[in-house]
Formats: sequence, C-alpha cells, structure tokens
Amino acid sequence: MTDTIERRFAIITDSTADMPPDLAKRRGIEVVPLLVSFGADSFPDGTLTQQEFFERMAASPQLPTTSQPSVGAFVEVFERALARAGEVVSMHISSNLSGTVASARQAAERFGGRVHVFDSLTLSGGLALQVLDAADAADAGLSAEETLTRLQATRRRAKMIVGLDSLDNLARGGRIGKVSALLGSLLNLKVTLTLDEEGKFTPVKRTRGESAAIAHTLDWIEDAMGGTRSGTFAVGHAMSAERAVRIRDAIAARFDAIDIIMYEAGSVVSTHTGTAWGVAVLPVSA
Repeated sequence: MTDTIERRFAIITDSTADMPPDLAKRRGIEVVPLLVSFGADSFPDGTLTQQEFFERMAASPQLPTTSQPSVGAFVEVFERALARAGEVVSMHISSNLSGTVASARQAAERFGGRVHVFDSLTLSGGLALQVLDAADAADAGLSAEETLTRLQATRRRAKMIVGLDSLDNLARGGRIGKVSALLGSLLNLKVTLTLDEEGKFTPVKRTRGESAAIAHTLDWIEDAMGGTRSGTFAVGHAMSAERAVRIRDAIAARFDAIDIIMYEAGSVVSTHTGTAWGVAVLPVSA
C-alpha cells in the first residue's frame, strides 16, 4: 500500500478470496472469515492448515458444513473500518454460491450508505484479483464511487477456472448424483468448471488424465485472455502444490504476466472441491 496517498475508503473481503495473509496485510485488506464445521466443532476459515483440514475431512464420516459470517460479525468489522476511513467497499464471494453478500448487505444497512457491498460473482483467486484491483484504485486516490464503477469493468474481465480431481465432494454435498461421481473416479476424469455471468458454476470439460487437464486449462486461459498477452494471474491449489507450480511456470512462459499470485485454497472452498486447482486471469484493459 502506498505511503503517499491516504485512502478514501477501507477494503473488506471474506476468506473465500483465499488471499495469502501477508498479501492482504501488505495491501491493507481486512478479511472476514467464513466458518467450516465438523459436527459441533466449528473453525474460522484459515484456522486449519490445508493438510490438517484434509486429514480431518478424510476421517470424518460426513462432509463438513460451511456458513457465511454473521450479520453481527460484519457490523463489528464495518464499525472498526469506519473508525479509520470515511467509507467501506466490501467485496465478497458470488451471491449465487454463498449467503455472504446478503449477510454483509444486511449489516451495511446500519451505516447510512457509508458501506458499499460488491458482489464479485466469483470466488477464490477470481475474487482476490478483484479485491487487489480495488486496492490499486484506493492507492491511486479514487473514491469509493469511482472504484465501484471501475470494479464493474474489472468483474467482466476477470475469469476463473476450477479443476477437480474427482466429483466425490460435490456428490457428498448433494450437488450431483453418485453415479456421476463414480464415473469420474473410475475413468480418471478431471472436470473443469467456470463461473457464468450470474456467478454460478457451469461445466467446461471433462478430460482424461492430469496432463490433458492441464493442457486444457492453459488453452482455456488463452481464450479467457481474449487475445491480450499481458495480465495478472492467480494460481491456487488444494493439496496439489506441484501441479500449481507447473501451471504457473507455463503461464509465465506463454504470457507477459504483471504478477502471478500463488495461493492455497482454504477450508471453505476445499470442502466443496476436494483436491483441485484453480486459475484466475485479469487481462489488462484495452
């Protein structure tokens, strides 16, 4: 965060942005955690390491549940932010994937229009890239209103692809039929998903084997860049760090990357994906 310009608004996001804590701190971004629960035991997202979470999930007879921050939690965060800034821009996971936006908007009603809640229509790295763009706008001295206008365009440019090693977690969570999950496991099918313009998951492709899945992911990135060679990228994983490094290196070789942010998927996102990879792209504006 720049030392020469005082920000005109504070930036809040939630833990499904999967933003590395040191990056969030350095950019002056406050993160509100969602919750992940194993029966009666609840943990704020980010409390468990990825390894601890997956070990606990593997040992659990049922899939953990996830929940958005309470209205009260948002009220506390907004009050604290408004003590140091005139306004707040609060950016969150797609409203079609979580109730987080609704919770934040309910809390925002208490602050007389000083808190602006922005639906990213995405999650994880895709949300993180939008949040970082808001931080850039704040550092450039833009107002909250100007930043929200800018974010409308950023949201249209930002794209996200998620690759799943298995459909098991989606099946256990009741999202798809068990037969589809069995087929995915038996045939070594990797499934890629993206988010549509309404912020809902939509299937992209089923690919046989990891090498083909990564090649397909890189081709998808090429299309998502829309002919532009320069942009910012976020590459994440759930228990597949080596694969994420390979994807990062391939992106660096193929594109003029302003930055490639590496991140680990948190417990809330990993509950629904299982082991996975994700890539978000934000091409430079024309």
